[in-house]
Amino acid sequence: MVLRVIIFLVINFAALGLGGFFTGKAVTADWYLNLNKAPWTPPGFVFGAAWTLIMICFSVYMAYLWGSIQQPKLLMLLFIVQWMLNVGWNPTFFYFHQTILSLVIIIALTLLVTYILFNFWSNMHLKTLLIAPYFIWLLIATSLNAYIVLKN
Repeated sequence: MVLRVIIFLVINFAALGLGGFFTGKAVTADWYLNLNKAPWTPPGFVFGAAWTLIMICFSVYMAYLWGSIQQPKLLMLLFIVQWMLNVGWNPTFFYFHQTILSLVIIIALTLLVTYILFNFWSNMHLKTLLIAPYFIWLLIATSLNAYIVLKN
């Protein structure tokens, strides 16, 4: 179990690292600073703290789930697609400034995490709370991205 947690932590934090690489200084660049952002946009430091907590919880969730399912190929496919969508959002939004495409990506990611949450409930029961921060944050992030699309 500990090895699975470590493996998922490495993979998930690699996603955060890649996202951070593509985000870089974009959050202080004129393009982002001049966007009309949602009034509920949290301060910048919240994003780092939130994603750290999310990826720790998600890694533990995936480690437990991996040990409890009959279809590891399906779970691996879902995890890979989730990882790619998660990493892909940052360059799409911050580097290419494609707010509509980034909204499509984050909606797809939110739907995928929602599917994982509900599809594997019977395997995870109360441990499903470990994926709840990811799900909740994606709802917030989707609303932030949608606001930018609608107001800019």
